[in-house]
Amino acid sequence: MVISSSQDVTDLQNKFKKNFKTREYNSHAHKVHSVDWNCDGRRLASGSYDKTVCVFALGTDRLNKENTFRGHNDSVDQLCWHPTNPELLATASGDKTVRIWDARTAKCCSNIPTKGENINIAWSPDGKSIAVGNKEDLVTFIDVKGQKIRLEEQFKYEVNELKWNNTGDLFFLTNGHGCVNVYGYPDLELLNVLPAHPGNCICIEFDPQGKYFAVGCADALVSLWDVDQLACVRTFSRLEWPVRAISFSYDGKLLASASEDTVIDIAHVETGEKIHAIPVTAPTFTIAWHPKRYLLAYACDDKEKYERDRDTGSLKVWGFPPDE
Repeated sequence: MVISSSQDVTDLQNKFKKNFKTREYNSHAHKVHSVDWNCDGRRLASGSYDKTVCVFALGTDRLNKENTFRGHNDSVDQLCWHPTNPELLATASGDKTVRIWDARTAKCCSNIPTKGENINIAWSPDGKSIAVGNKEDLVTFIDVKGQKIRLEEQFKYEVNELKWNNTGDLFFLTNGHGCVNVYGYPDLELLNVLPAHPGNCICIEFDPQGKYFAVGCADALVSLWDVDQLACVRTFSRLEWPVRAISFSYDGKLLASASEDTVIDIAHVETGEKIHAIPVTAPTFTIAWHPKRYLLAYACDDKEKYERDRDTGSLKVWGFPPDE
């Protein structure tokens, strides 16, 4: 039986009307910059301004802190898990290194020096390469097995985020001119420049089903693009501040968008309709859907209640069943 989009929207809206619980975990001494689930959904990692990485194990209805990885000498700005190996985690830091950690041994198994302060990172779908971008818009491609730099590419525009498509033959960069640049991979031949938004394109994400990618922008819009046609299908416009982070749910039905608004917007991908809004009390800069469940991890710029200039260093996960 095929469920219509309108019925699907209604079913999801009703599902999320239930009092799903948000759990908060104080994991760091300073602001959390990045959260990401591993491929089997059993672990969640967070990277922080405090130079550490925390790894949590997911239980039935809560997270349990498993390890804290120390070694970086500057802020951990972004991290990402290996696409198919649930034990390997890559981190990008301002200390001019990329590190790969083994969650089983809780140790760093690779430490690759790079030329600049790293701010974004992506793992190729085949797990063989890591791309990392720095503050000077230099993108470095790392051969994971050889633990060495394979290629460096200096861009003349502001690189905000980088991602491979799901098949790994295209490489996408969002830039400060409101465009998405599409390159062939591994030759890095420029194939397309998509004029996506009038403002700075900040973040990009591909849906797990391989049908769409989404772009979040400084104009507070999120645009949805057909992967094959490279054409914009629709926009989501409920937020009022620059969109800093986006994430597709495991089934490709939902798109979560975060900004400096007081909510995280959850939209129905096929219709653009609002499914739910998660209330937040501070700007949100990182979000990640669980790879198998409707669990959304996120971190806000929260401050201590009695010390307003001090970060809480916490992350949150929304979608746990309510306490009985």
